[in-house]
Amino acid sequence: MSKYAAATSVSVEKSKAEIERILQKYNATQFAYGWDQQKAMIGFHLQKRTIRIVLKLPDKQQFARTPAGKRERKPDAILKAWEQACRQSWRALALVIKAKLEAVESGIASFEDEFLAYTVLPNRQTAGQWLEPQIDKALKRGRMPKLLPAGDIDHAG
Repeated sequence: MSKYAAATSVSVEKSKAEIERILQKYNATQFAYGWDQQKAMIGFHLQKRTIRIVLKLPDKQQFARTPAGKRERKPDAILKAWEQACRQSWRALALVIKAKLEAVESGIASFEDEFLAYTVLPNRQTAGQWLEPQIDKALKRGRMPKLLPAGDIDHAG
């Protein structure tokens, strides 16, 4: 099965701009993005929540050889293949964000259903980052974790 938009010619910049337009359409009040060599990040504020989605970028080294692995690529061919993979990733991200927001708008799902894992908590982790290790432990142990002590609960609301 091929990846969505595997052969896209839409630039990363156009996909970022499209994501920004989508977020504006659905009334986001803030938008930001950044990147390093391994990942890109978008953040936005919508429905009183700060959302952060991290997009793992392809590693250039995975393109050093042809898909069949039979021959090494030249540096310009590596760059071209890597850029194509980046374009594909950004197109997929634009699709996901649009689909999630449309599901919310159409009443298929709640905002929390669609964006819970990406919601930024007071400690700057996303809910997914905070919850994933706890879920792993619960599944390995076969039981739910103990409740927080009452002193750790903020009753101010």
